[in-house]
Amino acid sequence: MSHSMADQETQVTRLRLTVARLYRQMAQASHGQDLTFAQLSALARIEEHGPLRLGELAARESVAAPSMTRTLTALSYGGLIEREADPSDGRSSLVSATAKGRELMLRVRRERSELLADRVAELSGEQRETLWSALGVLELLLDRPALD
Repeated sequence: MSHSMADQETQVTRLRLTVARLYRQMAQASHGQDLTFAQLSALARIEEHGPLRLGELAARESVAAPSMTRTLTALSYGGLIEREADPSDGRSSLVSATAKGRELMLRVRRERSELLADRVAELSGEQRETLWSALGVLELLLDRPALD
């Protein structure tokens, strides 16, 4: 089945809006909503890969170091991360999640997963199978580098 360029543009728009709206609903359903997207993303990355240097974290998040510094300042003020001297380079520091930061990420993930699980449970068996089979294709979209 071939689709016209206008059909493809319409489908891409639908996909973009659906993903954005679903993400927004998950964000609103969790206790992480008082954090910005950048703060929550950085905290998740730190929790997953930390301890990290600021430059490494900025590169992983595809942002400039000054932007990451502002993000980390807010996270530090909230007691969600801590900085310690880098043992291999005294001029640098390593950032890691505190127990409070790890607990917040655990709660956010749980609450967002619960929202999705509730929504998926409302689907028919056939709709669930369609959704599960689309996951691999959606994951392929994540493997592409970001456009500069």
